[in-house]
Amino acid sequence: MAAVPNRLAAEHSPYLLQHKDNPVDWYPWGEEAFARARAEEKPIFLSIGYSTCHWCHVMAHESFESPDIAAQLARDFVSIKVDREERPDIDRVYMTFVQATTGQGGWPMSVWLTPGLEPFYGGTYFPPSGRWGRPGFADVLREIARAWREERPKVEQSAGAILERLRAVGQQGGADAVPGTDVLERAVADFGAAFDADRGGFGAAPKFPRPSELLFLLREHARTGQAAPRDMALATLRAMSLGGMRDHVGGGFHRYAVDADWRVPHFEKMLYDQAQLVLALLEAAQVSGDPFFADVARDTLDYVRRDLADPDGGFYSAEDADSLPPGVAGDAGARKLEGAFYVWQDDEIGEALGEDADVFRARFGVRPDGNAPADPQGEFAHQNLLYTARSIGEVAAGTGRSPQEVDAALARARTTLLARRGHRPRPHLDDKVLTAWNGLAIAAFARAARTLGREDYLRDARRAAAFVRSGLWAPTASRLSRRYRRGDAGVDAYAEDFAFLIFGLIELFQADGDPGWLTWALELQRVLDERFRDEAHGGWFSTTGRDGSVLLRLKEDYDGAEPAAGSVAVHNLLALMHLVEEPPAGAWSAQIERTLAAVAARAGRAAPMMLAALSTYHAGMTQIVVVGEPRAADTAALHGVVRGRYAPAALVVPVAPATREHLAAALPWTRGMGLQQGRAAAYLCRDFACERPTTDPDELKAWISR
Repeated sequence: MAAVPNRLAAEHSPYLLQHKDNPVDWYPWGEEAFARARAEEKPIFLSIGYSTCHWCHVMAHESFESPDIAAQLARDFVSIKVDREERPDIDRVYMTFVQATTGQGGWPMSVWLTPGLEPFYGGTYFPPSGRWGRPGFADVLREIARAWREERPKVEQSAGAILERLRAVGQQGGADAVPGTDVLERAVADFGAAFDADRGGFGAAPKFPRPSELLFLLREHARTGQAAPRDMALATLRAMSLGGMRDHVGGGFHRYAVDADWRVPHFEKMLYDQAQLVLALLEAAQVSGDPFFADVARDTLDYVRRDLADPDGGFYSAEDADSLPPGVAGDAGARKLEGAFYVWQDDEIGEALGEDADVFRARFGVRPDGNAPADPQGEFAHQNLLYTARSIGEVAAGTGRSPQEVDAALARARTTLLARRGHRPRPHLDDKVLTAWNGLAIAAFARAARTLGREDYLRDARRAAAFVRSGLWAPTASRLSRRYRRGDAGVDAYAEDFAFLIFGLIELFQADGDPGWLTWALELQRVLDERFRDEAHGGWFSTTGRDGSVLLRLKEDYDGAEPAAGSVAVHNLLALMHLVEEPPAGAWSAQIERTLAAVAARAGRAAPMMLAALSTYHAGMTQIVVVGEPRAADTAALHGVVRGRYAPAALVVPVAPATREHLAAALPWTRGMGLQQGRAAAYLCRDFACERPTTDPDELKAWISR
């Protein structure tokens, strides 16, 4: 008998829609569910996850597809589903509770609330019956229902007390002054102590890409000239790029590596990872001069534009880790497996590649019986997880071919395998467009356009920005939406949406010099400050505080898989106050200093993006203005110098003669800057005071290197 869709069938979230056929009587977050819980005096079971979450799928299959579990939930609870990517405000409140009470967090997140939405018990994944030291989900439901019936006053008192403690923690202030450079030096030393010198990365398995750590280390190298922070960042990026965490056939990076060698990935692909890693790779290319990092950045962006691009210009959120194995698409009983889309058997490689197979096998460690490390569950038995096993030179020596022939064979092999893989059942695509993650993607494409000289990447950045402006921004109401999917924009934006989008627009302005992007960024910054700024302690709250169902108004200090909104906002203000000579700049300076004082010293390694902002603050920012016809050779020569130097504390302002007056209206300090004797000219400025212009690329190089 066909399943009867539940209330989630009317939602737009891909995650909620995945659960529309569950027998569980799910509600979306909202007053209808809250009112029922109050009327029936039942606790709420809150399940939070996202559509590409592997263990969310596991728990859904084991528990939420079970009629017995559904009946148990219906009898004793009101059940609510939340997509953490659409509603990070709800997720953040209850994740704070789960982490505070259990010492860990993750998704799926399972939390039990009073009808007043106060949490009293929580965890992450629960198996259907007790195993691995975890209680069974049915047993947990039974015990919580008993406690609610028999000990309700005690449960409610405990919930209220915990919430008050969490509220008090969220209101804590920080230091009174901007931390000195000693904080930066200690952080570099802490990273050094945790650095895995043999394999790259920090700490043991699992290993996560955390690009904000790498950006901080690279900035500290730029500020101090010390080699150690640069070398740690480069070694980590190289290990990620050579290991199995990178998709060597289709491009892009998987979510993280489950082992210390970067060999075995967790196969999700997230837009925010691609964007941030591209930024780190581009900076690595500049600081090292090694084209390897630029090649990986290009490969990653090409994956995003091929597989995550909305036809109208935005970028989708993610691809799942799980998919049906090849050859079982017609089997109604087949289950999706993690990595099935990405792994290979040796005989398939031989059949597909013919005489190029030996080269491909040598390069990527392909073995007849599979190359997966010991796997007690046999998940990848006899399968090959591609990783860079040998250098081009080693492959050439082992196969009797020249390096050029090896390169050509690998290029052919990749094209062949990508086409062959395209016939496999694809992982689920989360096709919602999130403003925050698109802001990061705009920044990555715009930076790549500027750093690599790629006009097509600039077009991608412009299209994405235009998509967000037309589909998610209502200028008359100054309203920004967080999510767009299939024609529907919804969910009011959070601080991270504003901050990340402003970041992308500042990068886009530096790529094409269009003052319209800067004007929009300034308007978004005004709204961010008005609605989210913490006047008492500095920084920005994650939410406006207008939604009464979100019990805590929190500030996120932790720079995790995504950087905190406040960390990015400080970077934005540092840039804006060195572009705009207006009264807001004074208020911005005070906000920067208060936020740095509140977070940087206290959070340490937990806030590397904020530390990167502190590094820039102490380094001092410069402005590089390049005036010239955009496609002229002399202009290109000056921009070539800029892109070839690693100067993370420098803002680039490209000025085309035809739009010079338009730009000067937005940035009056650029008025009077023009061509010199008909030739493109560069102006190096600090605090809006500029040195004499130069038309000589060598002189510009010397200036930037000082």
